[in-house]
Amino acid sequence: MKRILLLGGVSEALAIARTLGPNHIYSLAGIGRVPNDLACQVRVGGYGGAEGLARFIADEGIDLLLDATHPYAAQISHNAALAAKASGIACWALRRPAWQAQAGDDWREVSDWAELIQALKPFRRPLFTLGREPLQHLDEIPPEQFWTLRALDVYPATPRCEVIGARGPFLLDDERQLFERRQIDVLVSKNSGSTATEPKLQVARERGVPVLVLKRPVLPQVDREFSTIADVFNAL
Repeated sequence: MKRILLLGGVSEALAIARTLGPNHIYSLAGIGRVPNDLACQVRVGGYGGAEGLARFIADEGIDLLLDATHPYAAQISHNAALAAKASGIACWALRRPAWQAQAGDDWREVSDWAELIQALKPFRRPLFTLGREPLQHLDEIPPEQFWTLRALDVYPATPRCEVIGARGPFLLDDERQLFERRQIDVLVSKNSGSTATEPKLQVARERGVPVLVLKRPVLPQVDREFSTIADVFNAL
């Protein structure tokens, strides 16, 4: 088999990594847990942009670059496509299909943080599920709002914000209790397409809570694109 460099970022990437032998490399940015039970090599950290990644590909004799990063990790995906092209190797990508609004949903798409803040003005108890980004804006919370943030790790609370450290998958009943306990009146979410975090959308639908959805970034074209892990396995 060709030597594979697998760029991780979604849960499906770990499932792929578990099938790879010691000749292959599983690469992680370093956010979250780093597995220590894989047969393949594990690399943690960045590359220094597309040029740095291209040098790594050449130095390690990589034959295939498989991008399984998060749908919102646009810069990494662009660097991967550029590095693969410069190196003369194929770039494949696993890209989850986006969630689709269902009957009873009140989804409102926003393009960036400034647009999101404007859309939040009518609400008082938002639940953010954007990862760590809202932590950079805690000093901007209006006095009439109280934010609940959910991220991979716990961070110190502030008078108008509580940070919950939690990792999916999330159970439907637990999400219902979270919305009830904190009286959430708006959900802020990326459209990750993950089944592990989808229950929050069902709860928002049940309670008639609007969802502010951060628009997905435009990702680069690659040699082959897959929507399911089964398709990736078949291709490999």
